[in-house]
Amino acid sequence: MADSEAYITGIGQSEVGVRLTRHPLLLTVDAVKEALDDAGLTIDQIDGVSTYPGRMPIFLGFSPIGADELIDALGIKPTWYAGGGEISSQLGAVVEAVGAIKQGLARHIICFRTVYEAAALSRPEEFPPMRRDRVDGGQQWTAPFNAISAANWIGQFAMRHFRKYGMTREQLAQIALTDTANSAKNPRALVREPLTMDKYMSSRMISEPFCLYDCDRFTDASTVLIVSAGDALGEVKTTPVRVAASAGTVERYSWDQAEWVAAYPTGRDLWKNTDYTAEDVDVAQLYDGFSFNAVTWLEGLGFCKVGEAGDFLEGGKRIALDGELPVNTGGGQLGGGRLHGFGFAHEAVVQLRGEGGERQVANDPKVAVATSGGGPLATALLLAKD
Repeated sequence: MADSEAYITGIGQSEVGVRLTRHPLLLTVDAVKEALDDAGLTIDQIDGVSTYPGRMPIFLGFSPIGADELIDALGIKPTWYAGGGEISSQLGAVVEAVGAIKQGLARHIICFRTVYEAAALSRPEEFPPMRRDRVDGGQQWTAPFNAISAANWIGQFAMRHFRKYGMTREQLAQIALTDTANSAKNPRALVREPLTMDKYMSSRMISEPFCLYDCDRFTDASTVLIVSAGDALGEVKTTPVRVAASAGTVERYSWDQAEWVAAYPTGRDLWKNTDYTAEDVDVAQLYDGFSFNAVTWLEGLGFCKVGEAGDFLEGGKRIALDGELPVNTGGGQLGGGRLHGFGFAHEAVVQLRGEGGERQVANDPKVAVATSGGGPLATALLLAKD
């Protein structure tokens, strides 16, 4: 190949909402159409599809659309496709697409993540809730003890961090306050009103130390990224964003695992795979399914030392749009909605192109990081505008 690098050349997103009536396949098609128009490509030029975690019949709201359904609906003729959950979290689907591009297996790959969790809760006859008489695998260490939600066990890691390093709820709150300040400037975001510290501190607790505003909200939407080969850039009309590096971690699930926070090894590995450093990053899109997830990414990626995230977040100035490290400029998942990882890569591309409008970071950002995963699974993408 003339250029074995991989680039994100198109981005698309469907309507983002709660209890939408539009079918999730149609939401996915909407996002694909927007991404194709953005890139200046046609569906006939697409020869690859990648998604996470594939269609999940036992929990359709979480993942209602698989790669094969989209291929069939749009008449795609792929030379390569993938869709499964046994990868390093949501953005692992993009990493797999990058690998396929670099091996010459495809030229333009649609990567997508569709969620329908809010609508599914209101329509159980169409999207039956997950019910199981027994559990195995990783859930055998959590579900029998009523730790059904990730809020329970991620909250335990957060409490350990609080006690070991002295972080406070007021410092943690800066993630949610920053996210909602940014989402108020994002016309597609769910939350359009900035959160206040008083409202945060007085909200009901979910699982210590998390209150209501530390938790993302079920959302219905589809997000699409088109990953293209370097020697195919002449076919697209947008400013391409290069995937400069990536890293991923899959921690094992077991009763003796004291550390399930994969952001730390993923962050270390990311910088081993590139000549860039944390100091080169102009904007950071950090996974925040729960606010503490973003804390682990701040530390894991080396934006501050382990144990020093509380001080880094104090007052929120460092991570604001005009701060030294703008974080979650589109609102993250706490403000923008639970787009389950893909929203962070989408927003990173928006910022690098300078298309953020009212929320655009100043001084022409050239390097961004986007992450996904909030426990034993983690993925980081380093994106650069050459």
